[in-house]
Amino acid sequence: MENKHHSVSPDYQRQGFVVLKGFLGEQERARLLAVVNDFHQQWLIKNSEFYAERAINSAYLTASTYLNDTQRQVLFNFIGSHRVMALAYALLGEQPAFMNTQLFFDPAHPNQKNYWHRDAQYHLSLDEQRAALAGPQVLHFRFALVDEPGLDVIPASHINWDTVEELDVRMGNNGKAPHHDLSNQHRVPLKAGDLMIFSANLIHRGIYGMDRRALDVLFCDPEPGILKYANPDCLPNAEQKLQIKDPTAFSITQSFLN
Repeated sequence: MENKHHSVSPDYQRQGFVVLKGFLGEQERARLLAVVNDFHQQWLIKNSEFYAERAINSAYLTASTYLNDTQRQVLFNFIGSHRVMALAYALLGEQPAFMNTQLFFDPAHPNQKNYWHRDAQYHLSLDEQRAALAGPQVLHFRFALVDEPGLDVIPASHINWDTVEELDVRMGNNGKAPHHDLSNQHRVPLKAGDLMIFSANLIHRGIYGMDRRALDVLFCDPEPGILKYANPDCLPNAEQKLQIKDPTAFSITQSFLN
């Protein structure tokens, strides 16, 4: 790994997130943004009702649904680049698996409330969420393609269970609501080209505004309980894999889906 990334793993392990300023070069950022914007326009056409109601993100950018093979290859090559994979190895070991991609954007209504959450709360009970803090990892690699307000996070909550305040707000209990501020919150604004890596277990909320375009690549430990959520159509075929510098993460996921 490059020397400038030497502190990535300790920083991440301690606080559950790390930011690499200016990770993307300008040409790389512009190329990704062009593909992402094309995906987003196609997605909006097919999901106009969902967007009008509440949507703040979409998924499966590498699937064949909205992008052509040339555009998909841009994303595959980027995800499987040596620079991105070096970070995946540093944080997940020798077998990082590719889970998904997501795009985060602003809601249709400027007054829509954001919400504190752990990703797992939508499919796990509270007891299971607590147990997951010591379980397999899922990591968001968030690439800011334009300047954006970023995220609010609760540092170290990827290994520490909620305080009473955090749980009440996150779950909307005892007169609290998920958008309420927390006393321990820490804001992480992002500039175009920045990379923020954070744990899916981290208590966090997105900050809307500035017409954000955040491309999230999700990597995870090679565990069947996690990879059952992977979509086979989001993986490169044999011909596409030949063009990728390091297709390891895709190959690992494929091996679990066969």
